[in-house]
This record gives sequence, structure tokens and C-alpha cells, in this order.
Amino acid sequence: MNTYLAIKDRLSLGQRLKLHVKAIGLQLSWVMFDHAAKLGVIKGANTLTGLIPNMYEALDMVSRELVGFIPAVGRNSGVERVALNQTVTIPIVPAIVGGDVTPGATPPSDGDQNFGNTTMTISKSRYWPVRWTGEEQRAVRSSGMLASMQTQQFAQAFRAACNEVEADLAALYIATSRAYGTSGTAPFGTAGDLSDFAQSKKILDDNGAPRIGRRMVLGTTAMANLGGKQSVLFKVNEAGTDALLREGIVGRVEGFGVGDSAQIKTHTKGTGAGYTTTAAGFAVGATAIPLITGTGTVLAGDVVTFAGDTNQYVVAAGVAAPGTITLQEPGLRQAIPAAATALTITNSYIANMAFYQNALQLATRAPALPEGGDMADDRTFVADPLTGLQFEVSLYRQYRQIKIEVALAWGVKNVQPRHTMLLKG
Repeated sequence: MNTYLAIKDRLSLGQRLKLHVKAIGLQLSWVMFDHAAKLGVIKGANTLTGLIPNMYEALDMVSRELVGFIPAVGRNSGVERVALNQTVTIPIVPAIVGGDVTPGATPPSDGDQNFGNTTMTISKSRYWPVRWTGEEQRAVRSSGMLASMQTQQFAQAFRAACNEVEADLAALYIATSRAYGTSGTAPFGTAGDLSDFAQSKKILDDNGAPRIGRRMVLGTTAMANLGGKQSVLFKVNEAGTDALLREGIVGRVEGFGVGDSAQIKTHTKGTGAGYTTTAAGFAVGATAIPLITGTGTVLAGDVVTFAGDTNQYVVAAGVAAPGTITLQEPGLRQAIPAAATALTITNSYIANMAFYQNALQLATRAPALPEGGDMADDRTFVADPLTGLQFEVSLYRQYRQIKIEVALAWGVKNVQPRHTMLLKG
């Protein structure tokens, strides 16, 4: 059209009329092409491109969901290459024992190690569908609500996806090392008392967790106590920032980056009662503890104590009758004497967590496609700027309807239990 306007003044009247008609024809052709593309009639049209603004508007809604674990944990790129349910081994380097320096002709022949390992899998491959028939689109388009409704549908799809991943990460509480706090009492409930931070820090320090990259993810009740009772965090002259007072952002406290999650788990304790250890005695670091009396279940995730020891240990593998329970590493902090020692299961609790970032691993990728692709007419990827999750979005044209899938494959693992702990509530 710019070319037409530039040269029309130099043409005769007849030539102007012919060119004008041709320009109108080109305009009409483009309008018809664009309309056909929007309707999905033209197979080559990249119809998902027009929906990307709706998707990012939907992600803005999802970004306000409480997903404290996803942005806080580590990402494992090695696991992303494996197939669904295929196991990949992650090596764990043991401690190194030093030696005395003794002059001699040759250096000592030592330094060999037996490496430990843990495994991880991509355990889930999921999708969340959005589907419209032609008649449904026609009915809604005339009201001008189609774009808004699609945005809401994508928001629900992304929300469901984030919540499922977040819930899987929150469920890793069962593999943490030790615990602090009182079952049934939310942390930070005493005004002016940050002991819950200090004791969480102490457990991770004692277990040798790196100090850089520590995270704490809390439930809403514990977070409300921080924002309502710990004035040192929300009084600007004491905190040095108005982030909590104005925006509800806690930031970093005693080395922890603090977040909150809507998916914090509640653990219901086993029914075990009257259990005692054998009289063999158990050294610091022991994880296998035989029980000789008592009834009921000791469950994985139960928090237990032993008479004379105030440490709270998380059970890795329990029993349903007298037998041997396994504690999460690094095991006992205080030796059990050579006498039958009573075991107590603490009450059910809400599993707030503190951890070194890379101790919890999340691997995500797009669900695998066969060679040559599948029936999708279009496919794109949309990244959530808050969590970093990258969703695959696929369009399938079906008989008088279209189906759009938001999809993700993922796996989670607590690869270093000693670098994670429970803050009970």
C-alpha cells in the first residue's frame, strides 16, 4: 500500500483505477487469509503464536500461587536426558580420611575411596488439556469473552501443573535428617524469638551442610507468625528494609532464603507404643536400631526420640512389629547406652522444611516424542519466569474441535538427607 500511494500521482486516471482495484484485492486477500488462519483452516498457520500473550497473562496469575519449593531447589540436568521411569545413578563422594606426614622415599599408597550413590528417575509425564469445539467457539466469540476464557483455562492448567510439582517436592520431607520444634505448634509463635531459625541452622551446621544456598519453606501459619509476631523483621528501623511490612517478603534470615508453599505436608504418626531398643548399645552415627518390645507401627517420616537424648530423628524405614528401624543419615547424634532404651514417637506434625538448595533435586523436561513427531499441528514452549518451569504447549486439530495440551515430565529426589531438616508445626 505504501508503494501504491507513492506512485499513484504519476499515473493516468485509468491506470490509477486499475491499481486501486488491485490494492483493494490484495487487502481483501490478506484479511481472508488472516481470518482463515485464526480459524485453523490454513494448515501452515502457527496458531499457538496468537495465544502466547494469553499464556503469559495466565502465568502472571500462577506466579502469585504459593510455590516456595520449585524456585528453591536444585535442578539436575543429567537426569533430564533419561526416559520415563529409567533410573540414573548419582554418585555421592564419601569423607576423606587424613594421615600423618612421614618423610620417606615414596609417598604413601592411599587415597582410594568407595563411592556411595543414590538414584533418581523421571517418574511422571503429565498433561493438562484445554479443548474447544467449533460451536463452542462460535457461541463465545460473539460475546467477546473467548480470549478471557482461554486465559483462565491456561491459568488453571499452569496452576495445576505447578501444584503437582510443588506437592512432590514438599513430600520429600519424609527423607530429611532430623527435626526441631513442637508437634502441633506453629514455628515463630513467640514474639521476639527467632530460635526456630537458630536451631534449624544448628542442625544443618552440625550435619555439615554448606552455608551458601540454604532455603527454608514454610506453611502459611508459620509465615503468618513471622509477619505478625517477629517485629525485628517488619519494623523498618530494625530490619533495615520495608520488604516484609510493605510487600510481605521475608527475604533472608540467619542464612536462609525464606519462602512459603501451599503444599506443605501434614504427617500423621504411626501407632507404635512401648518400643525399646536392644541392650547392645549404639554409637554416634548408627542408623539401624533394633526394637525388641512394643506394638503398632513406626512409619517412615515419623519423628522419634530415645530416652536421655533430646535430638529428634526422622525414620527412614519403620516396622509394624518388633524389628529394626532405620534412621535417616547421619544417624544418632548421641550414643544409646548398652541397656534397653525407650523410643517415643512424637505427635503428628506439619512438615516445614529447611535445606541446602542442591540437596533437593528437581528434573524437568518435555514429554518424549517419537521420531518424526506426533499428530500435533503446532508446538511451542512457555517458561514460567518465577519458577523456571518450561511447559510444552501442543495444538491438536481434531474432528470439528481443537485440543491444546500443557505438558511436563519431571522427577524429584532428596539426594542428601543430611543437608535437609524438618521444622515441625
